[in-house]
Amino acid sequence: MPFLNDPRRGDIEDDASSTKLWSLASLAGWVLVEISIPKLLLASVLLFGLPCLLLGAAPLLVTAWLSSASSSVTQLVTGLVAPVAVLAGLIGLALFGLRPAFRLAERSFWSLNALTVQPSFVLCREAMRHFLAHRLSLYLRRDGARVGRFTALAAASLMSLAAAVAAWLAWPHSRWIGSWREIAEPLSLLGAAFANSVVLFGGYVAVVALVWGWADSAMGQPVTLSRRDPEPQGGARPLRVAHLSDLHTVGERFGFRIESGRKGPQGNERLVRTLAALQRADEQDPLDLILVTGDMTDAGRAAEWSEFLEALERHPELRDRMLFLPGNHDVNVVDRANPARLDLPFSPGKKLRQLRALGLLAGLQGDRVRVGVPPEKGEAPTLNAWLAPHAAAMTTFLRTGRGKRARDIRALWDEAFPMWTPPATPDGLGVILLNSNADTHFSFTNALGLMPAEQERRVDAILGAYPEAAWIVALHHHLTEYPRPTRSLSERIGTALINGSWFLRQLKPQSRRLVVMHGHRHVDWTLCCGDLRIVSAPSPVMGEPYFLIQRFTAGDGRLGLLNAQRVTLGDEAEGAAPDALRPSTNVTPGRFPAPIPGV
Repeated sequence: MPFLNDPRRGDIEDDASSTKLWSLASLAGWVLVEISIPKLLLASVLLFGLPCLLLGAAPLLVTAWLSSASSSVTQLVTGLVAPVAVLAGLIGLALFGLRPAFRLAERSFWSLNALTVQPSFVLCREAMRHFLAHRLSLYLRRDGARVGRFTALAAASLMSLAAAVAAWLAWPHSRWIGSWREIAEPLSLLGAAFANSVVLFGGYVAVVALVWGWADSAMGQPVTLSRRDPEPQGGARPLRVAHLSDLHTVGERFGFRIESGRKGPQGNERLVRTLAALQRADEQDPLDLILVTGDMTDAGRAAEWSEFLEALERHPELRDRMLFLPGNHDVNVVDRANPARLDLPFSPGKKLRQLRALGLLAGLQGDRVRVGVPPEKGEAPTLNAWLAPHAAAMTTFLRTGRGKRARDIRALWDEAFPMWTPPATPDGLGVILLNSNADTHFSFTNALGLMPAEQERRVDAILGAYPEAAWIVALHHHLTEYPRPTRSLSERIGTALINGSWFLRQLKPQSRRLVVMHGHRHVDWTLCCGDLRIVSAPSPVMGEPYFLIQRFTAGDGRLGLLNAQRVTLGDEAEGAAPDALRPSTNVTPGRFPAPIPGV
């Protein structure tokens, strides 16, 4: 009797989290049923409630402190009370207590902004664009840019109106001047603090949303890049950069991937064939750099990283020219089989995935990339040198999830980016590697991207230190949604950088000498927003079996983007499971055609 079900081909369990086989509404419904309510409530309090409370309570605490301080100073001056020690204590409190309190309130403000306000604006804008594209068939016609500007302004106006109404409704319940006696009443403090936070945020969004909308509408709308730079004259050899992304290595021989389930390729044979095709392309014409823009693994598990490292070890000459950056699947997936799973902000799971990825990046490129901004004298340290003082603490945490020096490594992940390689000559080509993953603790929201302002400031400092150099700015998430139709709204939200338009505007002044390269969407697309060129990499594992070699010229303070070369992986038997397990020696050699104009 034949097998009723061959376990090597999987079953419905392997499709549990697949966005290719289940709609976003279906997954959301499952999440609502399966999620741990106590965990959700605690996480909501820590991520939303506590920042709201701190932000709203800040005016009450500050005014109460100022009232107490002025009373003590008055008593001291009039000679009614008070030794000099009282004044000294007040000064000390101001220096060492007021500043941390202000920074805490500031962090709470931006945390709420990133978690609620910016995603709401993006959701509103992209929902309008999706509606116009599908219902009115306007977005991809000649008036696509005009529709893009209209939806940005319309979304901003709606956001501004809603925020103003919320602030107006909360105003009667707010209180801005506090005293220690009133603050001692917890319920009164909670109500006033939350009302204050609504007023503060409502007033802020009512103004800033209009600024966002105007800025989005005024900037160059994304359009397909129709023409690349001409080939160099005089026999100059272009720089060849193989752009890989979203390799999604799984940890099992017959493993399926989160996004595709049984609908996509099985196991890691596509990865093996990709590296083999890369090797053949390098033998035909040497590659200067291989850039991998994230999602090396499918869920950031140790077994997946082990499979990925073993695949790279078969090609040591390629590995030494590879640069990597983290994707959302490398650090943000809490549970590959259960999108309802979430990590509490203080649990070690998220930090463990981050430090695991950071340690592996150090092993792969730690002596070739630098960290931090260039100092005025000398060089920025390499990643390995920068991590050396923290090596023992990292090792302890990776093995145990805790350690006496755990506090020392909490900020390492944020401070490690951007990683960058300086240009070999003053007008040569450098590479900046960014971490664009939002700080999420929920599998369902793992794909969110966010560019921290601190990273942008470091990028600006690096670009300023080499004013004649050309740069590749690499990240995982796309800066803007592409002008192309989508099947559902879920493809337009929750994947691009939440603040991508802002980051795009920061890069715009340097657009002549840089190209942005990313992955995440699994599509081959090259577009421009004004003068800024953006290159997206397909996934040779999740999509069609090919990748691109981008070709550049650098000099005179400009980065030229030439026609790309397409490398296919060769024929693939998509049928039986044993065919997916053939070693790379049995794979049909990949084809390496001439440059394709406009690719």
